[in-house]
Amino acid sequence: MIERYTSKEMLAIWSEKHKLETWLVVELAVAEAQADLGILPKKVFRAMKQKARINPKRAAAIEKITNHDIIAFVSSTAESMGSVGRYLHHGLTSTDVVDTAQSLRLREASDLLDAQLKRLEQILVRQAKKYKNLVMIGRSHGVHAEPITLGLKMAVFLTEVRRQRERFARVRPAVEVCKLSGAVGTYANQDPRVEARVAKKLSFQAEVPATQVVSRDRHADYLCVLAQIGGTLENIAVEIRHLHRTEVREIEEFFAKGQKGSSAMPHKRNPILCERITGLARLLRGYAMSGLENMVLWHERDISHSSVERMILPDATAILEYQLKLMNRVIENMVVNPKNIARNLNMTFGLIHSQQVLLALVERGMSRDLAYRKVQQLATQAWQEEVSFQQLVQNDADIKQRLTSADYKKCFDMKYHTKQVDKIFRSIGLEK
Repeated sequence: MIERYTSKEMLAIWSEKHKLETWLVVELAVAEAQADLGILPKKVFRAMKQKARINPKRAAAIEKITNHDIIAFVSSTAESMGSVGRYLHHGLTSTDVVDTAQSLRLREASDLLDAQLKRLEQILVRQAKKYKNLVMIGRSHGVHAEPITLGLKMAVFLTEVRRQRERFARVRPAVEVCKLSGAVGTYANQDPRVEARVAKKLSFQAEVPATQVVSRDRHADYLCVLAQIGGTLENIAVEIRHLHRTEVREIEEFFAKGQKGSSAMPHKRNPILCERITGLARLLRGYAMSGLENMVLWHERDISHSSVERMILPDATAILEYQLKLMNRVIENMVVNPKNIARNLNMTFGLIHSQQVLLALVERGMSRDLAYRKVQQLATQAWQEEVSFQQLVQNDADIKQRLTSADYKKCFDMKYHTKQVDKIFRSIGLEK
């Protein structure tokens, strides 16, 4: 796990100590349900709850001998409970505890992720509104196309983040499950009512029917959504990296006080955070693939998934939280260069208005094929000779016969391209 970049809260969730704490939460919840159902005396449960203590050092020492983490946990915890310790883990198999407790930690990790997703959504709302009317060039295939606004670009990212929040809200409950049905899922040694009561207490759904483990399609789905969210962050990061380039410089990643861009070139101001976000998205896609591989287990259980999950679940949640925090900083502090935006908007001598001229000619009776060839010819001339496309259009004899001065004005009016922006913003709830 990338501990250097992981929040204290996320590190705590995936710590060895908290793992044992959540195991004890599950064990005591089972004992309480068993006491309520008369499977064990209530006074025994009260004593268990009062005396139970985890002992990470003792558990680690026992595990060195047993080579079994749950047995080490149960043995070390039972030692703190005295005679009632014999009731700990009653009717359970290891994975009953491990999978149910893992659901607790995934819920806590998901809370941290959703908090950062929500913050990113809020920041994008602010930036979309702030730059709603800042006109800039839109690009397709990396080539100048027609004008958009920076606010509209932010709004597109905003709606994608909103969809990811919806996906995340859907997938979270899939891994928040309780499974207490025993070694092969038959409840042979556990009353099904115990599972139902524990599931209710923990606000989980019960895995019914089950094998010895919770089905790993759930975790695969979860990891795939994390990878999708990472993909959205990469999408935003790559756009900022393109706009940060020296030749463009419309938007730049912020440069902190005292920051250095290159050990050799003092002038460098590189988009390192966006590049970091891009790289980490690749890891998330790899973890998603590992999650898909984990779906296939032998019969009612093997543990080929276990070693994988010990790595990918802490890492995937920690990496995504870190990515989200980076992106929140980048978007909140992005440097916008209006002069460069205006310069680039006018770089092609007015060619960005070619479609309006084409449509105007068609509307005035010229065939579309002829109009297209005429406009393309003038556009090529403007580009090659570096002269005003508007002047070429206005001086063309064939076009003069078709268009009026009012038509020319409309064709080259920048507001033509942004007239629907307010409507678009209203459609996504950014304007009343």
